[in-house]
Amino acid sequence: MLTREFDYNLPSELIAQTPVEPRDSSRLLVLDREADAIEHRGFGDILTYLRPGDLLVVNETRVIPARLHANKLPTGGRVELLLLARRGPAEWEALVRGRKVAVGQRLALGGENGTPALEGTVEAITPSGGRLIRFAEPIERYLEHLGTVPLPPYIHAPLSNAERYQTVYSRVRGSVAAPTAGLHFTPELIARTQAMGVEWATVLLHIGLDTFRPVTEEQVEEHVIHTEYCSLSAETAQRINEAKAAGRRVIAVGTTSVRVLETAGRAADGAVQPGDSVCPWDGATNLFIYPGYRFRVVDALITNFHLPKSSLLMLVGAFAGLDRIKQAYDEAIRLRYRFFSFGDAMLIL
Repeated sequence: MLTREFDYNLPSELIAQTPVEPRDSSRLLVLDREADAIEHRGFGDILTYLRPGDLLVVNETRVIPARLHANKLPTGGRVELLLLARRGPAEWEALVRGRKVAVGQRLALGGENGTPALEGTVEAITPSGGRLIRFAEPIERYLEHLGTVPLPPYIHAPLSNAERYQTVYSRVRGSVAAPTAGLHFTPELIARTQAMGVEWATVLLHIGLDTFRPVTEEQVEEHVIHTEYCSLSAETAQRINEAKAAGRRVIAVGTTSVRVLETAGRAADGAVQPGDSVCPWDGATNLFIYPGYRFRVVDALITNFHLPKSSLLMLVGAFAGLDRIKQAYDEAIRLRYRFFSFGDAMLIL
């Protein structure tokens, strides 16, 4: 399959620069696969399409203040770091913006009167051109003071409230990007779904920067997907198995939830196996979903509109069918939907 099949032309003014208020006032394109039909609603109308007994599965990751400024030691040259993934107790892979940041370079973060709050040393250059940095101690406790929440590279407007780039149910810190399909939910809307008998369950996947990188290989099958940490608890596995056995729908909120569910579900057709451990899945996933993939767990999907040639667009193309997705995206562009992280939503039934 050719990567160019997942390309499309998007007017730049349709790339949402700021979130809408309130969260659930975004638009919702509903794609019904069985009826081969499209409807246009508001996100608050999603209750119309939910049923008692549905199980909504959300990613409870929380975005960390992963953008940091540092100075080279001893020269004082400025460097910008974007933490990507934790590789050890005090080691992080990071993108580095600055001149000649070589292996062995010492970096100073924060501090006053010439005394850094924290030091780090570049230990290696990663295959993607980033840097592996070992800090003098775990950096997590410094992030709130020294770091800022990174926004995707296509968002140029400042964010007045950093919580608007977090879901209302975010709990576990570790992502450098938000699971944006969940940004549309408010506590009130969640309560309304629960009142009608819709159940909620959580999984975890810490999102890396590769989420925003397009697939560059000519053939989709040649692409090596990014690896991300994820986990699915025994309780969530049991609830999914019970829903599937009863014929109830498992609805993934976001492509990251899909990756966790399908990673855990590959062990058996249609069922996530709880096993004897606390977490049936706890580790890395490199699952690459593109057309031809057979979904084992997910019955419906809430998602945003994704970048051209991205692995996320390939995932939704696999779920809905590429021709249907192309039609839906053409319709969304014609009707001036807002795209990407702060944009509008799609419900695929």
